[in-house]
Amino acid sequence: MDLQLIGKTAVVTGSVAGIGLAIAEALSREGVAVVLNGRTELRVRTAVDSVRAAAPGALVSGVAADLSTVAGVNALITRVTKAAILVNNLGVYAVKPFPEITDAEWAAIFETNVLSGVRLARHYLTGMLARNWGRVIFISSESAVHIPAEMIHYGVTKIAQVGLARGLAETTAGTGVTVNSVLAGPTRSEGVAGFVEALAQQRGVGVDEVEREFFRTMRPTSLLRRFATPAEVAALVAFVASGLATATNGAALRVDGGAVRSAL
Repeated sequence: MDLQLIGKTAVVTGSVAGIGLAIAEALSREGVAVVLNGRTELRVRTAVDSVRAAAPGALVSGVAADLSTVAGVNALITRVTKAAILVNNLGVYAVKPFPEITDAEWAAIFETNVLSGVRLARHYLTGMLARNWGRVIFISSESAVHIPAEMIHYGVTKIAQVGLARGLAETTAGTGVTVNSVLAGPTRSEGVAGFVEALAQQRGVGVDEVEREFFRTMRPTSLLRRFATPAEVAALVAFVASGLATATNGAALRVDGGAVRSAL
């Protein structure tokens, strides 16, 4: 299927591993010139090499910048002044009881998960509207719907992204620009894989047993009953970014393995 993306430029934040890296690879295979982002030069260079290996001939570059800061966002947009596709994938999480989450931790997670996307969309969306074509995609989570008691601050940022995407979509009415959010379910990202492996070693059981227990106890509504792969999430994102998805705007799209028990 031709996704009509050849020659487009995409900025994918938080793309040195996991879902972000998989999105970069998927877009690169479609002929998109992809700009990767991470906090350090080493990780960005490694990710660029990984995309080139996965998509030979890919037009891929990288910018090392901490997008949780105004200075980091400014550094990125100075290097990459315009883009047809913006994927706000950057996000952090932490397991912590609600009474112990400090004001500073609330502010820090909002700076990273929400305000990085606000600042980047404020810059790139203006150019997209002027050119009458563009895609802004926020990578949210099923935690936006099922806010986890063990990391409430994370869940709140994820529902904030959904609201932000819908509000921005309202500003694109009648244009060739769309803004959507993608709600990913439990995914075998770099951090999740490391956590599962460490827990398996600690308990003296196999990784598969830890995964089965997670879905029995923590995500019993999952129909997939396993962690999704980053590539499975990236496949949906690539379509939403494509020229075929013009009629998909202002939507909260789920690739959650059926964990959200709703027909709508």
